[in-house]
Amino acid sequence: MASSTSPPGPPIEIIGGFESTFLPAHDRDIFETTEHDVRWREDLDLLRRSGITRLRYPVRWHRVEAVQGVFDWSATDEVLNHLRDNGFRPIVDLVHHTSYPTWLEGGFADSGFGPAYLRYAEAFARRYPWVEEYTLFNEPFSTLFLSGHEAIWPPYHSGLQGFIDLLANVLPAVAEASRLYRELLPGARHVWVDTCEFHTGSDAPGQAYADMANERRFLVIDSFLGRGYDAESQLGRDLAPVGGERLQGLEPGFVDVLGLDYYAHCQWNFSVDGGTAPTPTPLPLADQIAQYWERYGLPCAITETNVRGHTGDRASWLKYVLEQCEHAQERGVAVEGLCWFPVIDSTDWDSLLFRCDGHIDPVGVYWLDEQLDRRGSVMATSYALAAGGARAVDLPAYRFAEPVNTWLRGYFPQMSHWNFSMPPTTDIGSSLPRTTTRMELRIVDAK
Repeated sequence: MASSTSPPGPPIEIIGGFESTFLPAHDRDIFETTEHDVRWREDLDLLRRSGITRLRYPVRWHRVEAVQGVFDWSATDEVLNHLRDNGFRPIVDLVHHTSYPTWLEGGFADSGFGPAYLRYAEAFARRYPWVEEYTLFNEPFSTLFLSGHEAIWPPYHSGLQGFIDLLANVLPAVAEASRLYRELLPGARHVWVDTCEFHTGSDAPGQAYADMANERRFLVIDSFLGRGYDAESQLGRDLAPVGGERLQGLEPGFVDVLGLDYYAHCQWNFSVDGGTAPTPTPLPLADQIAQYWERYGLPCAITETNVRGHTGDRASWLKYVLEQCEHAQERGVAVEGLCWFPVIDSTDWDSLLFRCDGHIDPVGVYWLDEQLDRRGSVMATSYALAAGGARAVDLPAYRFAEPVNTWLRGYFPQMSHWNFSMPPTTDIGSSLPRTTTRMELRIVDAK
């Protein structure tokens, strides 16, 4: 391992990204509510002008196969061929959260999910053999946790039983797809993407739950890789009554790059009264990256990050995440890139996609006005600087505005060496929606 005084490595590559999560109950996706579906050339031009050519880009299965067994690749052809012909390097995302066709009525619990997903994945690989990087299933842990444990997304199952049932239905197909892609796309890399978590407890019951959650964060990728879990641990004992053995000894899949999605709400604090995020004592992101690196020995990338706030808040969060990636790199971790996600503001995350009102979520590099026109800001300036090779130390640090200033107060000791300045008067602060990271989970009900 390199010491903390090692010379800095090469600049961290900045990666772009666009979101297209489908809301099955509303038959709309975020490409459509942000107008990326019709303004994609404009958005890609913004990315290029920022100096970025590598990007996460989704394929909308729910539109490609709107009729079961009938693939319409026309819109996908247009965009992906444009990317290829114009020097972009897409990390193609095949399923982003609940982006599956509506004819899969049971969603991730549908018995037909595996065969349908594999048919779609194979059709994609045969049509686009030039693809160099892909994500087979975005955030399987968090997606299936929200769909199977928390009943927030369809099929609205709850509890540990619901979570494990969805994992057992989905993971074998994703692993099989990764083996298939070794044959169909032998020169391409599988970028596994999931949340980068760490949890704390403020009392004995809370710490016990945090310990279990810190083990649970590895459950999905360990199962995917055929490692299973420790049946004698607290997590293992919890899994026994709900058929957890279905995740033991799965035929392994393949991962080439470990994509870590990091938000402040990836660190929860638990107590007997419930759970809140972020924890008041967050572990530095560099330490979290190192934990995943030491466990899996795979090149790492931050494949998502953002903060919901003013454009100055976003610029300062970018500085923090980039600085932490540099610290991890100095410790010997292979850090391949940092993706601010998404490039333009998203929509409707104020209700965790329960509603489809087109409410702008102020998280993008470029902010959206009421006409959905894309606007630059201090965040776009910092983003372009980082893409050009600027180090975190060279990026401005703007004082956080409320509510982010209060929400991130636990991070301030890690930023105490910064020279903060006030954001310019042009700093944009859309009316910020209520943050949705406090679920009020009770320890006894969360298993």
